[in-house]
Amino acid sequence: MATDTAKISQLKSAVANLNQISESEKTGFVNLVSRYLRSGEAQQVEWSKIQTPTDEVVVPYDTLAPTPEDPEETKKLLDKLVVLKLNGGLGTTMGCTGPKSVIEVRNGLTFLDLIVIQIENLNKKYGCSVPLLLMNSFNTHDDTQKIVEKYSNSNIEIHTFNQSQYPRLVVDDFVPLPSKGHTDKDGWYPPGHGDVFPSLKNSGKLDALLSKGKEYVFVANSDNLGAVVDLKILNHLIRNKNEYCMEVTPKTLADVKGGTLISYEGKVQLLEIAQVPDQHVNEFKSIEKFKIFNTNNLWVNLKAIKRLVEADALEMEIIPNPKEVDGVKVLQLETAAGAAIKFFDHAIGINVPRSRFLPVKATSDLLLVQSDLYTLVDGFVIRNPARTIPANPSIDLGPEYKKVANFLSRFKSIPSIIELDSLKVAGDVWFGAGITLKGKVSIVAKSGVKLEIPDGAILQNKEINGPEDL
Repeated sequence: MATDTAKISQLKSAVANLNQISESEKTGFVNLVSRYLRSGEAQQVEWSKIQTPTDEVVVPYDTLAPTPEDPEETKKLLDKLVVLKLNGGLGTTMGCTGPKSVIEVRNGLTFLDLIVIQIENLNKKYGCSVPLLLMNSFNTHDDTQKIVEKYSNSNIEIHTFNQSQYPRLVVDDFVPLPSKGHTDKDGWYPPGHGDVFPSLKNSGKLDALLSKGKEYVFVANSDNLGAVVDLKILNHLIRNKNEYCMEVTPKTLADVKGGTLISYEGKVQLLEIAQVPDQHVNEFKSIEKFKIFNTNNLWVNLKAIKRLVEADALEMEIIPNPKEVDGVKVLQLETAAGAAIKFFDHAIGINVPRSRFLPVKATSDLLLVQSDLYTLVDGFVIRNPARTIPANPSIDLGPEYKKVANFLSRFKSIPSIIELDSLKVAGDVWFGAGITLKGKVSIVAKSGVKLEIPDGAILQNKEINGPEDL
């Protein structure tokens, strides 16, 4: 134990000299590391204690009461709400510089444009003032400040604040990387979205919102196009005094790694794959036993956040994320906002329709939302009723399509995919305009062969490996 105590006191003195971060960040970081040393690796659950949550705990969406018919009542509800988008991520995996939220999704509009249009319409329709908060990381802060200027004439208050900036830890000697001369961005990391609660408090935003009579925050990833304000959910939480609500949705085979809600020792809690003992991982991934997963759309009571943050009570599971910087092995300790569910009173899940989970993580998702499978109405991305199958087609695009710019250049226009089941594209493939894809389509160009799909082509249940197959 002495070694851990020594590690922490050494860490404290090193962290005290990091002038780039605030006192609350220094304290938060040292507390996180101390907690990590105390707890060791990810805490695994006792498998036999897991229970499937009842409908009281995970409420089916279609059992929620209808929203009040009187617009004045609706305005009262909405005036208690704040929308917060997690805006710390960069678009690097999709080959874009700057915040991911400025990638163009559809009709030249970015994620952020759509979010602003939605809230503007809400404020206009009900005469309410729902503010938008963006939680940035040090990676996205400067760019976001410039970007939000373009919304200065809108009827919506936009606030930005930064999540914590923590130093990466050198694994060998437990010294912060910036203390070894790595003072550029590589020396630091944002500690996951579990940090949203302390950061709201430390930024002063939490107290400011409470003083304006705000009661609930709706937190969601900025890249989830389905995460729109839902009056039925808000109404339910206020009526039932639920301090926390996680939106979950039925798992499909594409979601087997997502966290799920369980009842455990009398509490509802999030079970992530990292907490599952090895011999139960397959069971965790099965759709039979664990039927739902976390969308990361969260509704949380602001007073409860204040109470729990001030009491240092939000001790979420720590997710150790090993990285390497210039050959040096480092550790970044992170937490997830969904894991906080077990600390709040009367916490529930709501089992929502899949339409509330439409994340864009890759260009294959971009293909879906830019196609005729969706339409854009008042800033909302709405699924085309002409598709009768509930599931979306599975899209597998090769590395040539990974970056947004390359993806866009290879499609003269996005094909019609209303009747598509699956699409696999690999190699040097270029799509003309007005193409229709149906059933199962596989287009794999041989190495060194450029394959052009002509304008207006209709491909149904086809496997194409060269021009001769067209």
